[in-house]
Amino acid sequence: MITLRATCERWPLREAFTIARGSKREAIVVVVHAARGDRVGRGEAVPYARYGEDPAGVVRAVEKMSGLRSRAELASMPPGAARNAIDLALWDLEAEERGVRVWELPGLEAPRACVTAHTIPIRELDETRALARREAQRALLKIKAGGDDDLARIEAVREEAPSARLIVDANEGWRFETLTHLAPRLAELGVELIEQPLPAGEDAALEGYASPVPLCADESFHGEPSSLDALAGRYGAVNVKLDKQGGLTTAILAIERARALGLDVMIGTMVATSLAVAPAVLLAPRARWADLDAAVFVEPDREPALRYEGSLVHPPEPALWG
Repeated sequence: MITLRATCERWPLREAFTIARGSKREAIVVVVHAARGDRVGRGEAVPYARYGEDPAGVVRAVEKMSGLRSRAELASMPPGAARNAIDLALWDLEAEERGVRVWELPGLEAPRACVTAHTIPIRELDETRALARREAQRALLKIKAGGDDDLARIEAVREEAPSARLIVDANEGWRFETLTHLAPRLAELGVELIEQPLPAGEDAALEGYASPVPLCADESFHGEPSSLDALAGRYGAVNVKLDKQGGLTTAILAIERARALGLDVMIGTMVATSLAVAPAVLLAPRARWADLDAAVFVEPDREPALRYEGSLVHPPEPALWG
């Protein structure tokens, strides 16, 4: 029998993190400890109001599962933060019990340092320009959009970081008319991906639209891998996140399903500490893009933390996770 204990934690951010839906100055996470005998595994997840979650509700959902005997029992839970935190803690526990690294258990490739996107949050134009200048040597920049001056901000980032690869993430903040107006210019600027341009409930408008920049589903893909089937005619890529899919177990299956459908994959995370980001690093070898800079915004981060080196994020040490 596995005993579960869940706690809510608040971690300050080094600066405001602003997207189309609002701004935050702290990461609110739920950490689960899964214990069997004298062995303990940990998992961290982010309750997300976008999906009707709150920290207290996630803690309650975790506590209801205490006493489970295997990972298979998680199938009774809906995808989301609670299932994710438990699933990650169980993987960590199993690796501890068997004396191996987590990626060996499901047969994943050994993780290696990978290039991660670095996010430019929504700011005033002059602040955006300053941030882009500061981060100009990054290999891949992800520009948050969803405001009235999106094009000017994206153009400013391109001017200040001429050699960086660019992704634009609207977080459901555009209408179809905005997308069709901006996409040709974004293609000229060398933007290689537009993430979740429309509200999830409106992406039927993308059927038959030949975007000059590939489109990536994020909020439109929340749940089980089978829900990807409806997105294949609307998007060219999908952002797989442990919190959205409800754990590493389901995320692995989601990547396999995406590939079968001909979709490119991005691996992303919510804003959280290194404990939440570490499991996602294991999936980066199976993705075209990695957006794993979330822990960079937490200050201070956990000890030990993931090691970031320029545009690279390194695999977690055993003392952190896995």
